[in-house]
Amino acid sequence: MITTILIVVYMSKPGLKEKAIELRKNGFSYSEILALVPVAKATLSLWFKEVNLSVPQLQRLTQKKLEAALRGAKKVKDQRIALCKGIRRKSLAEVKGLDKNVFWMAGVALYWAEGSKQKEGNISEPVIFSNSDSKMIRFFYKWLIEICKIKSNQIYFEIYTHENCNPELAKLFWSKTIGVGLNNFERVRFKKDKGNSYRKNKGQNYHGLLRIRVRNSTNLNRQIMGWAEGLSNVFSNKVNSGVV
Repeated sequence: MITTILIVVYMSKPGLKEKAIELRKNGFSYSEILALVPVAKATLSLWFKEVNLSVPQLQRLTQKKLEAALRGAKKVKDQRIALCKGIRRKSLAEVKGLDKNVFWMAGVALYWAEGSKQKEGNISEPVIFSNSDSKMIRFFYKWLIEICKIKSNQIYFEIYTHENCNPELAKLFWSKTIGVGLNNFERVRFKKDKGNSYRKNKGQNYHGLLRIRVRNSTNLNRQIMGWAEGLSNVFSNKVNSGVV
C-alpha cells in the first residue's frame, strides 16, 4: 500500500512542497521523503509545521524510529563483538607456549590473589583456593599436581552455592571440568538466598563457587607465600633500579 502511494505521488509530479506534505501525511519519515524530494531538511521542517498527523501516521513514524534505533544498537553491538573477538585472537596468538617457569609464576600469582593466607591469629591455614571460573580452577588444580607435586588423593573439593542451585548437577559440572570423580566432593555448602532478583549468578549456567583444599598443607601454604614474597621483592627491586 505504501509503495503504491509512493509511486503515484512520484509519477504525478506535483510541486515539491505538495509532494513532501502528501508523503508526510502518509506516514513517511524525513529520510524517506528526502530520498524523493531534493530539498534541505530544514525546508521540510518549515513545510511540516502546519501538518497534523493522524494517530496511525504518528504510530508508523514512532515504529520507524524504534526500528532505526534497534538497527543502530545492533550495529554497534556487532562491531563491539567483532572487536573483542579480534583482540582475543591476537592475544591468543601472542602466547606461544607455557614453559615451567611461567607456569610456576602464574600459579603463585593466582594463589597470591585468590588463595587463603596465614595470619597471626591462624598460622596453620592450609592451602585453600576458591573461585567460580572453571578455567582458573582447572589451571590451579593442574598447577598443584605438576608444580607442587601433590597427589590427587590429597586434594578434595567443596562447593559453595545458593539454595536454588541443584547440588548434584553442580557436582557433575565440576567433576567433568576438573576430571575427577564425584567422591572427591566432600560437601556442598548453601548460602542463604535473600531473594534478590537482580543476582545474575543463577539459572542453568550457575554452578556455584568451588573451593580446592589440600590435606596437610600448612607448610605448602607457607612455601607458596614465600614464593609470592620473593616475586614481589624481585619486581620491586627491578622497579627501584629502573629496569621495569
